[in-house]
Amino acid sequence: MKAFARPAMALLTVLALSACATTQDVATRSDGINDPYERQNRKVHAFNKGLDKNLVRPVSQAYGVVPVEIRNTVNNFSENLSMPRVAVNSLLQGDLRGTGLATLRFAMNTTIGLGGLFDAASELNIPEHDTDFGETLAVWGAGEGAYIELPVFGPSTQRDTVGLVVDFFTNPLTNNTNNKFDDDLQSVPPATATASVLNDREKFSDTIDSVLYESADSYAQSRSIHLQNRRFELGQDRARDTDPFATDPYEDPYAQ
Repeated sequence: MKAFARPAMALLTVLALSACATTQDVATRSDGINDPYERQNRKVHAFNKGLDKNLVRPVSQAYGVVPVEIRNTVNNFSENLSMPRVAVNSLLQGDLRGTGLATLRFAMNTTIGLGGLFDAASELNIPEHDTDFGETLAVWGAGEGAYIELPVFGPSTQRDTVGLVVDFFTNPLTNNTNNKFDDDLQSVPPATATASVLNDREKFSDTIDSVLYESADSYAQSRSIHLQNRRFELGQDRARDTDPFATDPYEDPYAQ
């Protein structure tokens, strides 16, 4: 029964939350931002900002002392663990090329790359590919829904929150089993993802600090950057020929 518990919970979450996201931009303002929960979001933002100041930022600075080669190896391993999710979501989106790329990268890095410690796929010129269930919902026609700032995870939307939950519960490594080895294995993705986040926080420290601690309204600034970047990723902003946020790290300071 446990094998079905998490997928069932994910399905119930989709049914409960997607109803909110399918009604697109009911409360959208003239600036294109739909934030009916701003008061609550600002409280969460204050919590996240405090968490960053007192924990994430100092720990990331300490992690920055670790040799870059080791940090890159951890990042490679974490990215490789995400490839099954990327392959499944690409298939659900009807993106056969993306499915093939994710599958091939996972196969190459798991074998030649020694379990994903090395990015052999990139060395062999296999393009990188990434997607998630939030994008799958967008392809299926679900609306963005309201802007939400999540504790720890940071900026999101109703649609992407559903995607985050589904991606977590449908990951084979997060399912409970009666096997002690499998139970221990469940801690691997969160641990490597946390290390990857710390690495990004340290690498892009100046830019993130400028948004969180130097802008007049860090909540509004982070909200604007996140929404514009995410909409560009999903192809919802065709007005620009180039991505103005392509090098901006704030899109992912708290991502898993």
